[in-house]
Amino acid sequence: MPYVIGRACVDLKDRTCIEECPVDCSYEGERMLYIHPDECVDCGACEPVCPVEAIFYEDDVPDQWAQFTAENAKFFDQLGSPAAPPKPARSLTTPNTSPTASSPAGNGIVGPNDTRRPQDR
Repeated sequence: MPYVIGRACVDLKDRTCIEECPVDCSYEGERMLYIHPDECVDCGACEPVCPVEAIFYEDDVPDQWAQFTAENAKFFDQLGSPAAPPKPARSLTTPNTSPTASSPAGNGIVGPNDTRRPQDR
């Protein structure tokens, strides 16, 4: 996580950093902006353009704003990577791939309301 956005951005969201970022790794949350730790290339382009000086290299985050490093990571833990395709949903059961699973009732019997073409059954 090269850069972190701190307290000064809360309820401000100037967005200048988003426009300046060459890899589009800054994202807007409900109350502030966040830098994706896996997408940031550590170029530092966002830091000097922030009008409220809310962006810090992760090792330089002021002690009073240290919780923002964890909050930034938590934001993306919950969201995932917006730039990446969504992760497939996990199934708690094993899908049934038998031929009978394709019928509406799942029992292999084709009923009168089955409007699928025979080759799709």
